[in-house]
Amino acid sequence: MPAILTPWRAVSAMFLLNGALLGIWASRIPTIRDAQGLDKSQFGLLLLVMAVGALLSFPIAGRLADRFGAVLLTRILAVLYAASLVCIAVVPVSVLALGVAMFFFGATHGAMDVTMNSWATEVEKAARRPIMSSFHALWSVGTGLGALSGFFAGQIDLETSVHFLLAAALFSAVCLPFSAISWQSETSSGSRGEGTPLVSLPKGMLLLVGVVAFCTTVGEGGMVDWSSTFMIEVTNVTEAKAALGFTAYSVMMVITRLLGDRCIQAIGPVNMTRISGVVAAVGALLAVAGGTFWFSLLGFALMGVGYATIVPMAFSRAASEQGMSAGTAIASVATFGYGGMLLGPPIIGGLAELTSIRAAFGVLIVLAVLMSFLAGAMRPKSST
Repeated sequence: MPAILTPWRAVSAMFLLNGALLGIWASRIPTIRDAQGLDKSQFGLLLLVMAVGALLSFPIAGRLADRFGAVLLTRILAVLYAASLVCIAVVPVSVLALGVAMFFFGATHGAMDVTMNSWATEVEKAARRPIMSSFHALWSVGTGLGALSGFFAGQIDLETSVHFLLAAALFSAVCLPFSAISWQSETSSGSRGEGTPLVSLPKGMLLLVGVVAFCTTVGEGGMVDWSSTFMIEVTNVTEAKAALGFTAYSVMMVITRLLGDRCIQAIGPVNMTRISGVVAAVGALLAVAGGTFWFSLLGFALMGVGYATIVPMAFSRAASEQGMSAGTAIASVATFGYGGMLLGPPIIGGLAELTSIRAAFGVLIVLAVLMSFLAGAMRPKSST
């Protein structure tokens, strides 16, 4: 009888849990913002606080994973991440209290992102075949399920605190048991990382790969934190119906990621990046120019298709860089990529306050076009 607990399922469950908690948060952002009486500019600053928490956690999580192993850290951080989600919903009406809670949420999310990807790299190496895209697909499944929980919570007028507590407990109860496998992380008994810089930044052609990842993840972060607000303000729908925008985006992203490896193998990473940029730009244009619920829904779905495979391809491209270890190269690109996801939302929030949420989303059109123009940087180094 095949074992139920396998390394692939263990890592997949962690990706699903991480995505679900983020999706739950994204689905109730308008409610939380209104309950705290915050305008877009104020909330944008709090999103920046959350981004800072995540960015500060990256190097710390990497060093701790080197010392104690990615598996142990991922398990611990999964519990802390779920707890931080609940904290956001139960803090008193206070900008300071919400800011502290969002900093904690961002830090635990960012740290878990680093450690679970490190664990995924170990499992992929042991499998001796590319499986990273499947893990990211499960993350997208999680964000979609989390957002869908927000739709149902809104339909029955469930209090945000009750929704977050029940949803976090349910996803944790389902996913955490899968991580209870015997797995010895390579980092736990190897190098502790002495002599390496705390933060690695990409150089040369790898810098352009980082820019491509940044263009993508600014859009991803914008979708997470502002898609519901966009749907409510631009298309005049209810909060419950607005959650369907992010759900459509997430569903199309996971479908594309499941098919991504075959598509990349068929047309190559350069052409895949070029096409993805065009599709994302068309999707953002439909949402911004259309102004209706159905145009926005279609636009968000196309953005999910366009963004889906860029980050996995960027990591694969980084791993082929000559003169750098795969881990260092991937970490340098990840700094740009995750920085875009975390810094994008406060940028969009600030632009939305100065202009409108519709105009702010126009920036995503420009970034998607730039991503397509820089597609040549995604050619594996070994093939040049």
